[in-house]
Amino acid sequence: MYLLFAWRYFKAKKSTQAINLIAWTSMGAIVIGTASLILVLSVFNGFEGMVKSLYSSFYSSWRLTPVQGKTLVVQDKQLEAIDKIPGVTAFSRVVEEKALLQAGDNQAMVQLKGVDEAYPQLNRIDTLLVNGNYSMGTAEQPQAVLGIGVADALGVFADRNLMPLTVYLPKKTNALQLDWTNDIQTASLQTVGTFMIQQDFDNRYAIVPIQFMQVSLGLTDRECSSIEIATAEGADPDAIRTSLQSIMGTNWLVQDRYQQNQSLYAVMRTERWIVYAVLSLLLVVAAFTMIGALTMLVLEKQKDISVLMALGTDRGGILRIFLAEGVLLAAGGGLLGMGLAALLALMQIRFHLIPMQGGSFLIDYYPVALQWVDFVLVGITVLIIALIASWLPAYKASRTAFNLRAS
Repeated sequence: MYLLFAWRYFKAKKSTQAINLIAWTSMGAIVIGTASLILVLSVFNGFEGMVKSLYSSFYSSWRLTPVQGKTLVVQDKQLEAIDKIPGVTAFSRVVEEKALLQAGDNQAMVQLKGVDEAYPQLNRIDTLLVNGNYSMGTAEQPQAVLGIGVADALGVFADRNLMPLTVYLPKKTNALQLDWTNDIQTASLQTVGTFMIQQDFDNRYAIVPIQFMQVSLGLTDRECSSIEIATAEGADPDAIRTSLQSIMGTNWLVQDRYQQNQSLYAVMRTERWIVYAVLSLLLVVAAFTMIGALTMLVLEKQKDISVLMALGTDRGGILRIFLAEGVLLAAGGGLLGMGLAALLALMQIRFHLIPMQGGSFLIDYYPVALQWVDFVLVGITVLIIALIASWLPAYKASRTAFNLRAS
């Protein structure tokens, strides 16, 4: 019944045209605020998805690392057990270490990543090359695939292999300080290609064969610094984590893709909530116009309120009628805003209407990704703000003095 009264007040003509104007203005403000909030969150979703896809091109689904130290010995039976876990599609042993690369007079500090022959099955890095080819060479003639930023820093054309790179690596030692005359291993690498994934990786990594790293660092062929694992879509993450931890024991740390990039995902979540909080202020501003519209409506309906009270409606009923009026205003504006946002987002996805300035991005338009969670979140936000904004006028209406002579 309360919604029925609210609906009649909502659509009925008002004696003063200003009331209608303010009411429609408040609804328009809610439309703009709702649409803006959903659109910005959708663009943020698009960028977030793009960043995650770039990082997933380099980071594996799961990674096993030593709890203490840089390397641990892996037994063949452990690798066989990993291969039999349901959902595991591939795995690769990895040895990583910081190194200095030198090409003529140019030098660059890089992260050398030694991988075995199964590594391309984890992230299809062989499809992310900008020139050359993916090849690790042989134990006698190891080859390297450089990040494009590393290649630029060294001033080399990796696919042309004009000169070998000189590699400086620390030997395995228990000393607290390195002796540059005895503890540094020097080796040579041939370059065969350049990959481009994301700036953070392109400027830091060079991929080499794991045998080269093991020999250069004085490791055995069973030692590695991590094991990277790829899993099929839909695989049970809890079951995989339990199986991996059972196989590897307490000396190994089991991390999924989120845990490998926990700081990145934490920053993106924080940014998302900050954007949501700032843009919610648009809805708060819209709420002020709603307060004005409802206050003027209460003044106009003084006689109606007295009649309702004479018919037995208590003050709580009057309060609920005008709260419902505020909710109707907000719901109408919110639904229209959501529809407008969805339409604009779909047009951006289909036609790329709004381009990005500059030519240094992977895409030349703003990415958009609609998520139902955003619509629910914004809808709840609009409802809460509407209830808060409607409370004061509704409360005043419920405290109106009983007077049938009111005009």
